[in-house]
Amino acid sequence: MGAILQKAVQWVDWDRNGLEYCVCQSGPDGISLEGVVVGTRQGHYGGSYLVLTDETFVTREVKVRYVGGADMHVTSDGKGNWFDCIGQRELPSLAGCFDVDIGITPATNMLPIKRLKLDPGESRDISAAYVLLPSQIEDDFLPRSAPQRYTCLVPDQRYRYEGLFRNFSAELEVDDAGLVIDYPDTFRRA
Repeated sequence: MGAILQKAVQWVDWDRNGLEYCVCQSGPDGISLEGVVVGTRQGHYGGSYLVLTDETFVTREVKVRYVGGADMHVTSDGKGNWFDCIGQRELPSLAGCFDVDIGITPATNMLPIKRLKLDPGESRDISAAYVLLPSQIEDDFLPRSAPQRYTCLVPDQRYRYEGLFRNFSAELEVDDAGLVIDYPDTFRRA
């Protein structure tokens, strides 16, 4: 059994109003991301999250809770099939998603970066299970399939993220663990 590495990071929103604290643990069985957020993107909110992956960095479990609001708990079989643990139902709309993208945190950007292992200049389109911001929730609080693209600009240092589902692009600077340092106009390390 290999060693478990733990790294704690903090982010603030671009205007330094919100704050996030995240602990990333990685080991031979995968990655665990656990964090708390006081955010200001599209309104004020508090939330917490837990993400677990398998050894290939495929997302296997996601829990998100907004203070005074919605709770979500979904799992994946690692083959792109998802299940809503609260509503006790399959989620066929997420078929083929191997990554999660939680809107309130840059932590989850590390997962496709690590899983895809892109060479310099290489791009890959994916569908991620996108977890909505509190202001975006209308009915059920469940992830939505979201087309995205990652491009390796400088291995283990800089990647381009494109949210194809919302016509958004940003160059992400990452640290040696793959966690975002700067996400222009959105998040930065505290």
